[in-house]
Amino acid sequence: MRNRYFLALVAFTFFMVFIDRHDISTQFRLHSTVERLEGDLDRFDDLIDEAEAEKLDMETNRETFAREGYFMQKDDEDVFIIVEKDDE
Repeated sequence: MRNRYFLALVAFTFFMVFIDRHDISTQFRLHSTVERLEGDLDRFDDLIDEAEAEKLDMETNRETFAREGYFMQKDDEDVFIIVEKDDE
């Protein structure tokens, strides 16, 4: 126990594990933050893929998109909107 190298090693280990700027609790917090951000990245990638598919569909079928989504019509036609009632 009186070996100065052993005491220096114990002091250094204690400092690195508990006191240093990159201690164990900080590493755990950073790891959990990285996990959360990677999950958010996957979710946003899925949302981007859905938005790009909708954009492609809208660009290829502009007339259908405008008629179904915004109830647009041509000048010489009538549009009837049928709403189904729930039997309660």
